[in-house]
Amino acid sequence: MLIVVALGGNALLRRGETMTTEHQVASIRTACDALAPLADGNDLVITHGNGPQVGLLALQAAAYDEVSGYPFDILDAQTVGMIGYLLERELRNRLPAGRDVTTVVTMTRVAADDPAFDAPTKFVGPGYDEEEAAELAAAHGWSVAQDGAGWRRVVASPLPVEIVERAAVARLLEAGGVVICAGGGGVPVTRDPTTEALVGVEAVVDKDHTSAVLALDLAADRLVIVTDVAAVYQDWGTDDARALAVAHPDALEALSFPDGSMGPKIAAACLFARSGRGDAVIGALSDLDALLAGDAGTVVTTSTEGITLR
Repeated sequence: MLIVVALGGNALLRRGETMTTEHQVASIRTACDALAPLADGNDLVITHGNGPQVGLLALQAAAYDEVSGYPFDILDAQTVGMIGYLLERELRNRLPAGRDVTTVVTMTRVAADDPAFDAPTKFVGPGYDEEEAAELAAAHGWSVAQDGAGWRRVVASPLPVEIVERAAVARLLEAGGVVICAGGGGVPVTRDPTTEALVGVEAVVDKDHTSAVLALDLAADRLVIVTDVAAVYQDWGTDDARALAVAHPDALEALSFPDGSMGPKIAAACLFARSGRGDAVIGALSDLDALLAGDAGTVVTTSTEGITLR
């Protein structure tokens, strides 16, 4: 079975933790403890988020006044190397000798006229209180939005159109390797309308949308979207909150979910499930085995109607 696992940024760095190397390595080791058994008897592709890391790099770049700021495509590529290296290292330490693990710096083509460039929604960087976020927004020309109890910077998140290295990823899988790719949703690029040359753009592509497109391109059997909550919840944040066990895409899309957090995960899961290739599931990293068995998280499928609650 070919499984694509999309690791959310909060699965790689616990919510509220500072972005120290020690914290990130500890979280990645925990992730790899859960991921390594999946490689036994399965083809495995791992994608990952980069919101906290790319936001921190942007802050660091902005603090260096001697040069112009680094664009987000360059910063995205930096996080792909950093997070990919740590995932690859820890997976190699857990897999049998001879099982290759390869990190691919992946470009994701987006449409130059995507309306997302005019309405940023993707959270990046650390959280702030409302007053500090407003001050930073005024000083740097940022857009900011509330994320849970805090406030964070938001940037454009255009939809993925094409995974440029998809054929290379397929060849690595055919050779029996585990592939880490599409980190941070992939490095965002467009094509020059005259020359067809690839050109980097200022954005962070949503890794869940990219993961769904990649899973479809690779004809994956299962898409697993891992986050830091146990499932998709109806009426989240209220006393009536209930976890969804199984949901048809039509029923799920009739509900309302935030654009900056669960909304993209829902859209990605629905896109994959509607393909008929297999089911998508959303849930917590600690429940990975149960997610694949359908015993935890929220399974998004066209094989049933409506919504079943846990």
